[in-house]
Amino acid sequence: MAKNKEVTDASFDADVLKSAKPVVVEFWADWSGPCSRLSPVLEQLAVEYADKIEVVKINVDENPETAGAFGISSVPSVSLFKDGKRRISVIGVGAMRYFEMEFAEYLR
Repeated sequence: MAKNKEVTDASFDADVLKSAKPVVVEFWADWSGPCSRLSPVLEQLAVEYADKIEVVKINVDENPETAGAFGISSVPSVSLFKDGKRRISVIGVGAMRYFEMEFAEYLR
């Protein structure tokens, strides 16, 4: 399975906020065990819904500006952005089905 694209403070606006598709963003950190468990789930989501959404990840330790701008204080945190706005935000690890339910409106 392919790894999801890494975005940065510098690329967040272009890669996420100005994207034509909805974008699921994984806010993560190297030191977080739950983040390690979540990444494969979001990689699978990216593959199965590639025609509907983009899925990217941003390391909160390396990109504190974006993490701070969106009030990320716990990882993993997953947000869906559409038309430049955060529409959905969830914290923690879940199964593929959980994210399919949370983001159902954007996966149709």
